[in-house]
Amino acid sequence: MADVKKINALGKAVAYNLADVAKTRPQFKSITPRWLTKLLEFKGLESGIYRVNKVVEGDTPLDVLCSSEKKSDIIPQGYVEYELEPREYILNSISTILNVNTAVQDVFSSPYDQAKEQLALAIESLRERQESQIINNDDYGLLKNAADSQRIQTRNGAPTPDDLDELITKVWKEPSFFLAHPRAIAAFERECTKRGVPPVTVNLIGGTFITWRGIPLIPTNKLLVDGLKEPKSLGGKTNILLLRTGETKRGVIGLYQAGMKDEASRGLSVRYRGIDDKGIASYLLSLYCSAAILADDALAVLEDVEVGEYD
Repeated sequence: MADVKKINALGKAVAYNLADVAKTRPQFKSITPRWLTKLLEFKGLESGIYRVNKVVEGDTPLDVLCSSEKKSDIIPQGYVEYELEPREYILNSISTILNVNTAVQDVFSSPYDQAKEQLALAIESLRERQESQIINNDDYGLLKNAADSQRIQTRNGAPTPDDLDELITKVWKEPSFFLAHPRAIAAFERECTKRGVPPVTVNLIGGTFITWRGIPLIPTNKLLVDGLKEPKSLGGKTNILLLRTGETKRGVIGLYQAGMKDEASRGLSVRYRGIDDKGIASYLLSLYCSAAILADDALAVLEDVEVGEYD
């Protein structure tokens, strides 16, 4: 019987070492569309302070009943009274220091510049934090600063069309959008489906959103479910917001520091700090931001929204 010779051929594992592999930039799972910061109107500040002057509401000379039946030669007198201690919003800083080994940057600079990629990822992280702070910050966050009169509870736990209608009664002057966790939006869609009133969709700023009464529901994972962005359990409670936005509409606006040195984008500065004796290049990234609610009826909160109750 003749011997069968084993044929040695170039294999995939060996050839891989000489192959020119197509590579991508670093993929950051935590990056979100950040629709909130795209939809908010932002106002640039020079002093870092934004004062909201409000009128003292109540019986004022503006509340004059004009009637053709009542004649009087007396002209009402007085003035419009302002709050003596108006709210001042002071910009908060979100900062981080990025370190890059220059030897690594020199050797592994193709096809992507290592320093630029690191800076891009750090900036994305700061922008994610900015959106979270606008919602959750203890000082200026929307959740903490909504007026007590603008807070309502769900009727049965799950968010229903009735609950969102009640929110609209709180922000009825040109409401801009609802803001909710994706699981809260899914819970609302289930309630609509059960009632046979599936919400319509709208295309806005590059995304497709469902609407209720013509008002879009904007998703964000910064409105936490039981304190988490990505809850593991099927159930959990969260909040749904309804906002009116814009300074001219006396709504909710974002604030940032304008005209900074080394400004990389709106409210963000990137400063090169130099290279130490170990060859580590350092960058300081600082983002200055805040948010202001110009009138109480610009924001309403639906509380204790259950995202896991469904048949």
